[in-house]
Amino acid sequence: MSATLLAGISRTTEPQTMLRRFLTLDALVTGVNGLAYVTASGPLGRLLGVDGAVLVGLGVFLTLFAVGVGCLAARRQPPRLPVKAVVDANLLWAVLSVAALALWFEPTTAGAVWIPVQALTVAGFAVLQWSALRRT
Repeated sequence: MSATLLAGISRTTEPQTMLRRFLTLDALVTGVNGLAYVTASGPLGRLLGVDGAVLVGLGVFLTLFAVGVGCLAARRQPPRLPVKAVVDANLLWAVLSVAALALWFEPTTAGAVWIPVQALTVAGFAVLQWSALRRT
């Protein structure tokens, strides 16, 4: 990914600021998603064709993960190893989402669309974060 593209997306050329912004965006999106899964597991489960109890568990995990990512984003210089762990976790989430879609879930049409879209979004966060981390 080019430095120009990264700078345009993050609206800065400072690598640490880029990284912190991408981590912040990840924390916000993940946190909102996690809270939605926890607070509206029944309706969302019916919409997506995923068991509500599964959504509650995923929601709790996502909310806690978002808090951790947010703590990293709040640091002036996020440490490399934890940021690498976030990148790895995001990539693993994307892969497991697609695997769950193919192997375990029997989603509705909305679920069959939502699951790959969120997997691509999370993979996108991983790419942006890794690219910014490499520049620091």
